[in-house]
Amino acid sequence: MSDVDVLIIGGGISGLSVAWWLAQNGIQSEVWEQDSRLGGKIHSHSSDGYLTEQAASLIINFRPEINQLLKATGLDEKKVTRSMKAGAHRYLFHNGKLQPVPSRPAEMLFSSLWSWQGKIRLLAEPFIPKGGGSNETVAGFISRRLGSEVLEKAMEPFVGGTLAADAGHANAWATLPRLTALEQRYGSITMGILFNRLLRRRTAIINDAFSFQGGISTLVQALAATPACRIHTGRKTTGLAWDGSAWRVSGCSESEEFDLRARHVVISTPANAAARLVHPLNNELGTTLGTIPYAPLAVIHMGFSQEQISHPLDGSGFLTPADAGLAFNGNLWMSSLFPDRAPKGKALLSCYIGGCRAPQMVNWKKQALAATVCRDLKPILGLRGEPEWLRIDRHQHALPLYHGNYQRRLSAIEQQLQRLPGLHLVANYKGGVSIRDRVLCGANTAKEITQQLHKQRAGKTFFPAGMQRSPGYYS
Repeated sequence: MSDVDVLIIGGGISGLSVAWWLAQNGIQSEVWEQDSRLGGKIHSHSSDGYLTEQAASLIINFRPEINQLLKATGLDEKKVTRSMKAGAHRYLFHNGKLQPVPSRPAEMLFSSLWSWQGKIRLLAEPFIPKGGGSNETVAGFISRRLGSEVLEKAMEPFVGGTLAADAGHANAWATLPRLTALEQRYGSITMGILFNRLLRRRTAIINDAFSFQGGISTLVQALAATPACRIHTGRKTTGLAWDGSAWRVSGCSESEEFDLRARHVVISTPANAAARLVHPLNNELGTTLGTIPYAPLAVIHMGFSQEQISHPLDGSGFLTPADAGLAFNGNLWMSSLFPDRAPKGKALLSCYIGGCRAPQMVNWKKQALAATVCRDLKPILGLRGEPEWLRIDRHQHALPLYHGNYQRRLSAIEQQLQRLPGLHLVANYKGGVSIRDRVLCGANTAKEITQQLHKQRAGKTFFPAGMQRSPGYYS
């Protein structure tokens, strides 16, 4: 049996980020990934000159930690920045056509998206008193602060299109943490945004949208390349227990069984898989994790000749409101975002289908799904003919839904984790679903583990002296 300081269960972006940041702190770790490849749902696929993403298509960054990682791994030289063409517009489907979404507050006053009543309500935001609470929904929060028109024509399409969630059930504090924090700190979203813009000018931190040569999988490969981490794919974790002095973990591959002891265990799997592992250790924690809902999602990628499309595709794509009656939640113009995503003279369009709006569509047959999406896209983009190239990616458990009183759920998880020192949960059901969020959560967890390991090595163990052998796999 081998000993390690840190074992990470799950080789997706969360687990690999923890391993990479630990390595920066001089801490070695080991990763067990059940699948034959790393990255979780993140997977870039290249075929016939088209480069598609199975999950996240780009990284939007405004944090220095991400820049630090890019520089240290050499990924800054492999960045593919969002094109000027893609930055021209972000569209919303409204009243049967695409309308540009204002990118600056002043532009909102002249946009045809909102009525004058809606604009006046928006201008009144700084004078709206604080309210709500930890149980407030996105719909309630946005309506209260910005008005019903902003909810219906901007935030609902965003929540439904990018997060596959339902604004009427999604928890505002968990789903929109930056906006709720602005209200709490400044008393106003508008004033908070203005102040933060001034701060960014002083610190020279700007928003950056990018991918990499070879797609987002290039990030996965870079994180996995750290020499301070031993990575094993095709290794399933079968048992987890506290033996009185360390965590004892069992696993297996197709031909072998494994056992090791670890001071710290990081579980970076979807909530249902984490629930199965921790249930024997803490029934309440396992039950809480097991009740976290996930939305199914399908991504349909279509390649067209540019001559088949009347629309100039002068933007990143568009989102659709729930009441639009369209088959998809949003459409990314990938070849406009990153020209290397399609052969010369071709266009790559990626549509997102399912989520809370139409979960049943994820299981439709390939041709029926493609035909329905093309039918809806044709009048919007002026499409002629059928796609020359087609690929569909399906995820039955695509994204966790931060629905209900999610803050209470997270508090319950943290409370139970206090009873299991050295056990850490790092996954997209905690702290955000974007790649940026996952890398930052990995950095925070690595910092916490590093501090605890230093105390242990100094003889100041943080493990309670009375902590009993767990009723887990090895009891």
